[in-house]
Amino acid sequence: MKLYYVLAMAMGASLSISNMVCSAAEVAPDSMTVAQKAALQKTIDTCGTCHGVNGRSVAPTFPNLAGQTASYLESQLHAFKDQSRADPDAQAYMWGMASQLSDSTISELAAHFASQPAAAGRPGIPALVAEGKHLYEEGVPARQIPPCASCHGPNAQGMNVFPRLAGQHAPYLLKQLLVIQNVLRTAPVMHGVVKDLTKQQMNAVVAYLESI
Repeated sequence: MKLYYVLAMAMGASLSISNMVCSAAEVAPDSMTVAQKAALQKTIDTCGTCHGVNGRSVAPTFPNLAGQTASYLESQLHAFKDQSRADPDAQAYMWGMASQLSDSTISELAAHFASQPAAAGRPGIPALVAEGKHLYEEGVPARQIPPCASCHGPNAQGMNVFPRLAGQHAPYLLKQLLVIQNVLRTAPVMHGVVKDLTKQQMNAVVAYLESI
């Protein structure tokens, strides 16, 4: 009987210690969450240096991130980090910035910017915008160029890994079309779409996208 009580007491002590450890483990994430939030906000502020407050860029060189699809943002940050996106701007700006990001931080950044209100469109030259709208919605069937809307959505709002284009800076979009057309940025699907577009057609499409 004495042995039974000793074992029972030992088990009770063990459970008490286990409960204390569990309680400590439950408290730790709360204190870490505060630290993680502070670190995330610091990273968001760093992004804002180029991409604007809450991802609404005021410089046409740098794209708007606000309202972008989380899937696209996450995929591109990983591409910058592993250097598989190798266009000149990526190498100059984003390889170094993304190299220090953890996978969890990448996911958090993508979710944050995706949740921000998107930048408003800016009016363009009516005739150019109208031409771009037609190209975006209809493509060029005679040259087997599909409509942009088939991947990016009817209002260019983006779908999954296909980015939001609505309200994006026209100069940024034009530069990306050119680097993809010239295979300076690896994007096989997009290269197939834009390889036969003229500069005039590109200018029209980006003018339309910037306007909506």
